[in-house]
Amino acid sequence: MSATYVVRRILLFFVVVWAATTFIFFLPKLAPGRNPIVERIGMMIATGGVNATNMQAMVDAYEAKFGLDKPVWEQYVTYLGDVLHFDFGYSLMQYPTTVLDIIRTAMPWTIGLLLCSTLIAFAIGTVLGGLLAWSRAPKAIQFLLPPLFMFSVIPYYLFGLILVYLLAFQLKVFPMSGSVQLGASTQFSLSFITDVIYHSMLPALSIILASLGFWALGMRAMMVSIAGEDYMLFADAKGLKGSRIFLGYAMRNAMLPQTTTLALSLGTILSGALLVEVVFNYPGMGAVLFRAVSAFDYFTIYGVVFFIIVGVALATLVLDLIYPLLDPR
Repeated sequence: MSATYVVRRILLFFVVVWAATTFIFFLPKLAPGRNPIVERIGMMIATGGVNATNMQAMVDAYEAKFGLDKPVWEQYVTYLGDVLHFDFGYSLMQYPTTVLDIIRTAMPWTIGLLLCSTLIAFAIGTVLGGLLAWSRAPKAIQFLLPPLFMFSVIPYYLFGLILVYLLAFQLKVFPMSGSVQLGASTQFSLSFITDVIYHSMLPALSIILASLGFWALGMRAMMVSIAGEDYMLFADAKGLKGSRIFLGYAMRNAMLPQTTTLALSLGTILSGALLVEVVFNYPGMGAVLFRAVSAFDYFTIYGVVFFIIVGVALATLVLDLIYPLLDPR
């Protein structure tokens, strides 16, 4: 891997982030007649939050406050400068809280939930997929194939609703929603960590069950495709133990595409499992994005989508840099 290749990939990373950031800035501008300030004040008037008197004066004052009274090109230049400093301004739905403060609060919840769920599903699914395709594995494991096919087509939010009904509503094993017990102290301690894990069990199970089939079936397909490769036949002809062939030859080579998919999945973690977080009232990035879209809070949408873009682009960059090391071909 040459220095030119590394520099080219890093430059591509910045170009992708710039292009995507520019796109999300201009996209709302292309929607005719959609003014985020007018939309937000209209919602506040409809809910009785403010008086409708002198609405135009309120709109003008807010537009000046948020810089929306300036020409579009000037807004764009200011926007790019603010993005470089991770400054997305104030949230319309939680004014005067800044967008960055909202994201700082939500991001740890999403990373904790999605990172653990994705890695657990990947580990279990990869091993199951390998065993399902391994001819020397116990035959009883083949009974897992139909459920895995079924799991792969059920969306995670549907799993969430089913788990809420069975384990929270009927059996009352887990709480129905939230991230911690209502009124509990958020001071970092063993009891707080236990409470967080307890409340995250149902959202995590929803994500794990929904993605388990995807990882298992993907690994199974790769294992089947390499079964007749020369290095597999050579290892068998040498009389190596089945476990060594399975782990050192079959799994090791079939893992490369799985690793690629895992890296891209980790890159999308910051987007959160939007519908799962909504179903469980979980305070992550997906829930923030949902509320921002519902409240026409374009500034929060800009901030959340920017971090999603950076996460995906960064995961792709890391993958481009390490893949030649994993597969020298």
